Amino acid sequence: MKAVRMYAVKDLRVEDVPKPEPKNDEVLLKIHAVGVCGSDIPRALIKGPHVLPITLGHEFAGEIIELGSDVKEWQVGDRVAVAPLIPDYEDPWSKKGIYSLSEGYKYYGSRNDGAFAEYLAVKALNLIKLADNVPYDWGATIDPAANAVHACLRAELTSEDSVAVYGMGAIGLFAVQYAKAKGVKNIFAIDIDDRKLEIAKQSGATTTINSKNADAVKTILEATDNQGVNVSLEMSGTEICQVQAVQAASKMGRVVYLGISNASLTFPKETVDKILRYQVNVMGSWNSFSDPFPGIEWTESAELMAKGLMNPEIFITQRLGLDDVPDIFKQLDKKELYFIKIMFYPND
Repeated sequence: MKAVRMYAVKDLRVEDVPKPEPKNDEVLLKIHAVGVCGSDIPRALIKGPHVLPITLGHEFAGEIIELGSDVKEWQVGDRVAVAPLIPDYEDPWSKKGIYSLSEGYKYYGSRNDGAFAEYLAVKALNLIKLADNVPYDWGATIDPAANAVHACLRAELTSEDSVAVYGMGAIGLFAVQYAKAKGVKNIFAIDIDDRKLEIAKQSGATTTINSKNADAVKTILEATDNQGVNVSLEMSGTEICQVQAVQAASKMGRVVYLGISNASLTFPKETVDKILRYQVNVMGSWNSFSDPFPGIEWTESAELMAKGLMNPEIFITQRLGLDDVPDIFKQLDKKELYFIKIMFYPND
């Protein structure tokens, strides 16, 4: 089969490799769609993965074409998405059902071969059924959708809340869509790209703010009678947004950090004062897995896509074949490409 193999940072090659065979507890998938995650970019271009050589790609969906001998609950022909985490079920956090905090896990596309390939054998326990009306490329975005849902669950988001979402990548846009699906009336979307803000408006944002041109905190406070928002979801990983997320929070507000910055964060004294005086709750959100594995984040995202309430169609910006993977990463390295969600179709 054809696969994109990574041998070193910035060294991606399209090669012919042996087609995998499923183990007893696995199924063999024909990969119909695989997306580029934001974490794939530094993994391929800067930091490297945990093991080399490797096939990247952990946001994917496909068709079951072969069953391992122990797999009884799935059938050949089933359409599925895949949760990429393979838990160590003996880990103390796994035993608590908090799989996102477990150690010793494996992961398709970073610790194990992933889906930049025509076929991949995956654990049957990791499968999520796709409704007939959910395309494969939508299924390949359930991973970022589940991350957005996980952050909203961390914030205990309800229809009574107001929410600000910082960073209109795929996860941020899914957070906007999820908030709308949950009945949130006031949804602020913050970014520095008007193209992404237009998609945020289509996704359900009631107010969009280009923070290059306007003071996001001032705009939010003016729109909320100086009360601020109950929930701030920081998806960008930039220091300025990490600070603004707190400064725009209400009394007893909940601020969730999901965006990965790989940098230090220093709060101005006014921000620290707000955390104290307003009793603001600042928390982290990591990944998307819960009990029963892979978690409600995954099953609810799939259900909302089937209902059309979560819709990645409006932000899949590139649709390409497997042969295009190395060149796309070269363009990403040179920052030549506008994108939100890049999608590859290995068999189509």
